[in-house]
Amino acid sequence: MTPEPSSTGAHVVRDYVEHYLPEDEVLTGARRRSADLGCTAIGSGGGAALRFLAASLQARAVVEVGTGAGVSGLCLLGGMAQDGVLTSIDVEPANQRAARQAFTEAGVAVGRTRLIMGQALDVLPRLTDAGYDLVFVDAIKTEYPRYLEHGIRLLRPGGVLAFDNMLWGGRVAEPGIRDPETMALREVARSVRDDDRLVPVLLPLGDGLLVAAKLS
Repeated sequence: MTPEPSSTGAHVVRDYVEHYLPEDEVLTGARRRSADLGCTAIGSGGGAALRFLAASLQARAVVEVGTGAGVSGLCLLGGMAQDGVLTSIDVEPANQRAARQAFTEAGVAVGRTRLIMGQALDVLPRLTDAGYDLVFVDAIKTEYPRYLEHGIRLLRPGGVLAFDNMLWGGRVAEPGIRDPETMALREVARSVRDDDRLVPVLLPLGDGLLVAAKLS
């Protein structure tokens, strides 16, 4: 028998889920630097999901679009195989310096990270087709539809694609909101849902994490 709904507020439940897994000092420090740089990092719940996905896939090759200050990178590396390599792309030098600091503080071997500075849409075409276990995107929202095209190409069969901020503060669910960022996120959500090569799920973690496994 299903219990009667609790009177606990939705925000209390959301906070409980987001903070279900505690974060260590290195990750907390990376979050502080992210806030200082003005690059909003993935939330604790979404970060835990990334770590879970990387571990489930036993990921050895991961692409991250949007390095930020290294928060998502730490989460991904925390689940990846010990010999796994994270390729992380960002256009801001300060972000990648902060990420390197975070990875050093976490004791991540230098050879396990490949930080590429540049526009993601210039870098992604140079990466190997079907060469990656996981592709994570948290970057320019209006470019999400084009990141999707590259992400599918880069993934091996059975690999996973993940997009952060897919609820966009609730705006994606409001049909009357039609700014460029919101429209681009809606386009990605529809494209992923309707693509026969993908098996998707939209998780209400943080600002929304869209995850899809590639069938072929």
